[in-house]
Amino acid sequence: MTEEDFRTYIAAFNAKDFDGFSKFYADDVEFNLGDRKQIIGKQGIVDFYTQVFDHIDEDLQVVDLIVGPEGAALHSRTTFTTVKDWPDFEIWPTMKGDVRLVESINMYRTSGGKIVQIKSGRYSSK
Repeated sequence: MTEEDFRTYIAAFNAKDFDGFSKFYADDVEFNLGDRKQIIGKQGIVDFYTQVFDHIDEDLQVVDLIVGPEGAALHSRTTFTTVKDWPDFEIWPTMKGDVRLVESINMYRTSGGKIVQIKSGRYSSK
């Protein structure tokens, strides 16, 4: 994947365009949210974000993006704005009106033009 591909993927994610961002995933993609959650498969990621976007608006901003022949490294700042109470959310309990700013490092592995693995690690949360 090229840098343009990754930026298109991120723009589709921010637009909540499920078809647009999920087309970049291999069918058996592995998504690791640190030690908080692991999701296997393109449909699993879509199902997870369908539920998340029902409760939380996410705005992911690229700080740094480095793309190589087998993947990419992304430093991002994401603003999470809760639009619907979700006290039992497995990542963190949240209520309507809550705003959280999270900085993350995400490592992407690619193969055949598709994302096959995502490792996400938070290092700052406010």
